[in-house]
Amino acid sequence: MKRAGQEVVAGTEAPGTSQTSKKQKTSLHDPGFGESDPCTSMDWGSLPHHVILRVFQFLTLVDRARASSVCRRWNEVFHIPDLWRRFEFELSQPATSYLKSTHPDLIQQIIKRHADHLQYVSFKVDSSTESAEAACDILSQLVNCSIKTLGLISTAKPSFMNVSKAHFASALTVVFVNSKSLSSIKIDDTPLDDPSLKVLVANNSDTLKLLKMSSCPHVSPAGILCVADQCHGLKELALNYYILSDELLLALSSEKHVDLEHLRIDVVSENPGQVQFHTIKKQSWDALVRHSPKVNIVMYFFLYEDEFDVFFREETPVTHLYFGRAVSKAMLGRIGMNCPRLIELVVCANGLQPLDDELIQIAERCKNLTAMGLGECEVTCRGFIEFVKMCGGRLTQLSIMEEVLIPDSDYSLDRLHLEVSKHLGRMWFPDMMPTW
Repeated sequence: MKRAGQEVVAGTEAPGTSQTSKKQKTSLHDPGFGESDPCTSMDWGSLPHHVILRVFQFLTLVDRARASSVCRRWNEVFHIPDLWRRFEFELSQPATSYLKSTHPDLIQQIIKRHADHLQYVSFKVDSSTESAEAACDILSQLVNCSIKTLGLISTAKPSFMNVSKAHFASALTVVFVNSKSLSSIKIDDTPLDDPSLKVLVANNSDTLKLLKMSSCPHVSPAGILCVADQCHGLKELALNYYILSDELLLALSSEKHVDLEHLRIDVVSENPGQVQFHTIKKQSWDALVRHSPKVNIVMYFFLYEDEFDVFFREETPVTHLYFGRAVSKAMLGRIGMNCPRLIELVVCANGLQPLDDELIQIAERCKNLTAMGLGECEVTCRGFIEFVKMCGGRLTQLSIMEEVLIPDSDYSLDRLHLEVSKHLGRMWFPDMMPTW
């Protein structure tokens, strides 16, 4: 391998080559200094294994593979098991992606030599079906694996959904059966189904701590209930609202189950009026919070205004609320009345009606609120200052677009930022663009 006119030689040396000559060939010199300076000359091939290993950990896979050809010692380090505990397969098609793809030959070498070393594995695929199918083919070959965390990531539209359910389930089952120690699984937007979850539970019920599986339409409430019933160490769970049930919350609240730390719920509707959302009983929410008093309950809403009817009519222990579409004044009023545990609220849009009363009610009743974000909404400067005054310094995050604030007879925008800064205890300005 040549670099800046020098040759780095690996392997055998020619007969008669002197020791001095060998050192010159296996050392890298700064061309701006003399070779006699000990600070500018180093025999890279004699570095300790742990130092080379640390260097390799900072390199991309391609650079790591190239570096392994420098000399025999570096090639040995390239295959140290510790270097293959954490690995991301990048799979893409040149015509549909800007991502660099992991070379097929290298993938086969990894499977052949390091499948039993892989522990923290993710697959990053582009929008093509071919890439998702290639990921399934690799999963099917991990028969000697001991994976602890698995992530399937679609960088664009969810290409795993284009793979046949049978192919996907078969590939995933290989990992579920052979790993025996899976603790974290992130498989959003995939054709995961109930039988696959049963295999997961049968082989990893004692180790599973995190399951993130939003937008998996082939999973039923019964499938996720099976996980909650038998995976008693589960601490983090992410799922779609249609899977959420009273039975699931009660299962997560049983005496034998550990305290749940994080529950994320995606409430999504693609076509207005076509989804009928069910109601979760207050008693079920109460049981979960009694069992896991510190649980974060995060809800992402992507609904149309007329679809919110069943939500927040009773007290709900949600802690983080994100509204990706317009939400009515009436809904924000319900949040102020029925979400006493609320920590963070983000409203991307509301309409052209000032939200002064709703924000003030939220400030009065949501004593844990520390973060607020407002997008395409309207609030008078007077009302906004009253909200901030009531919350005070506990508002650690306040992201408000400048267009949201309506000047009134008491406050201009110039005076507003000084007044808000005073109540927050730090300098604050409205955002030109939202930071969330």
